[in-house]
Amino acid sequence: MRLPIDPQADIARRAWVACPAGDDARHCAACADRRTCGEHWRYLIANTGPVLHLQCPGCTHTWSLDTFAHRGGTASRA
Repeated sequence: MRLPIDPQADIARRAWVACPAGDDARHCAACADRRTCGEHWRYLIANTGPVLHLQCPGCTHTWSLDTFAHRGGTASRA
């Protein structure tokens, strides 16, 4: 079941991270080079300190990403 896009979603607040529900950027040269691209971004719904709350506009999957995990912490997913 696809969820609706969160009402807090704003295209001006975006993040370029992989969606854990799918690999839509697999064949994208810009994403492979870790550059921002116009197609493979996620809505940044909110943040709580280092934890980002995200939604993929392609599949509407929502999750939380603890950016502290990339510095030795742990990841959390909703």
